[in-house]
Amino acid sequence: QVQLVESGGGLVQAGGSLRLSCAASGRTFTDYAMGWFRQAPGKEHKFVAAISRSGSNTYYADSVKGRFTISRDNAENTVYLQMNSLKPEDTAVYYCAAALHINGYRDEYEYDYWGQGTRVTVSS
Repeated sequence: QVQLVESGGGLVQAGGSLRLSCAASGRTFTDYAMGWFRQAPGKEHKFVAAISRSGSNTYYADSVKGRFTISRDNAENTVYLQMNSLKPEDTAVYYCAAALHINGYRDEYEYDYWGQGTRVTVSS
């Protein structure tokens, strides 16, 4: 069992930055690949970014590539999502997720545990 707690969401103007954090507890953090997904109002979960267990490989949705950076600190059991050049279309609830067995990284059904989400609102 893994518990995930996101933080760092908020209201920001377009062009601004936010850094999301996801603190994990309960099992060995390095057993898990980690991902970020987001859900805009009335829409389904969408993949944002993912990172391998060691942190050596990262994956991004085309819509955030070059603006968002995922990283992890395995000593602190935390994964981060640095979001720069934010746009109104980035407005969503952002969820952190952990996967014990991973293949493609982009499919939400590969992830075993989810956080409660943190809301990001980008004003124009």
